[in-house]
Amino acid sequence: MKKAVWAALIGIVAFTGVARADDFPSHPITIIVPFAAGGPSDAMARVLAERMRVTLGQAVVTENVTGAGGSIGVGRAVHSPPDGYTVSFGHLGTHVANGAVYKLNYDLVADLEPVVLLPSNPMIVVSKNAVPATSLKDLLAWLKSRPSPATAGTAGAGSGSHIAGVYFENVTGIKLQYVPYRGTGPALNDLIAGQIDVIVDQTSNSINQVRAGTIRAYAISDDKRLSSAPEIPTAEEAGLKGFNMTLWSGMWVPKGTPKEIVTKLNAAAVEALNDPAVKKQLENQGLEMTPQDQLTPEALGARQKAEIAKWWPIIKAANIKVD
Repeated sequence: MKKAVWAALIGIVAFTGVARADDFPSHPITIIVPFAAGGPSDAMARVLAERMRVTLGQAVVTENVTGAGGSIGVGRAVHSPPDGYTVSFGHLGTHVANGAVYKLNYDLVADLEPVVLLPSNPMIVVSKNAVPATSLKDLLAWLKSRPSPATAGTAGAGSGSHIAGVYFENVTGIKLQYVPYRGTGPALNDLIAGQIDVIVDQTSNSINQVRAGTIRAYAISDDKRLSSAPEIPTAEEAGLKGFNMTLWSGMWVPKGTPKEIVTKLNAAAVEALNDPAVKKQLENQGLEMTPQDQLTPEALGARQKAEIAKWWPIIKAANIKVD
């Protein structure tokens, strides 16, 4: 008798799960952006959310949950119900580096389901206009000649801008004094105002200000120039070999989210990325579009694990950690 009752209960639960997946989405979806409004992650998420709404037939809203290098926002998503209505947006910093920097109450791989690998950013070395250097070679000379380290804005310990700064230090042998913000949007505002000296920033965050002439760009951390900003040299072209880093982004949902729901979210994101208008907006932000064969949950999962293997030793060697 007990076995029959348990079998019935399991059947009900299973049926409920299938029905929920079939009905998805029946109300608005929230994409949690773990950084401040106005930054590069926020800008990309808003563009994608607006187009995903068309495919899913429900509102897709973004919520900015800042703090602790993005780990608070990711934690909010991790601990949400696994029903597809809460999506974690993040990147190399939030979904790779933070695992080596913070004592998290979740596991970045075991507690999340990958949805889609999103466009990537090469990093860009930018300074306030008051810095006298006009080339990367001149900037390196200026940084080395200072009696104290130049101030470098970041989105917090372990963020993409922080890891890129540490990578820049490793390659150049130059030390920087980091100034943490709740996102690179606020950091960029202070760079424009002359309150800090430099940022090793996501290209999508800085490119419009570079074009406007409010800050100065020196080089990007890619092996080829950006099609949207061909005037900016690569680091190697500018005389700095070995500085190559791409900040990719992605979307995840809590572990246990039904596969059918993950598939629906992936399809909506892929349709958005293939929309010519969306593609143009993202490319104008300096983003590199993801190859079609990489627009899968499996590709994101593989990239995340490979980047953990690459970056955690570098982060730990630099003793970047927050208790």
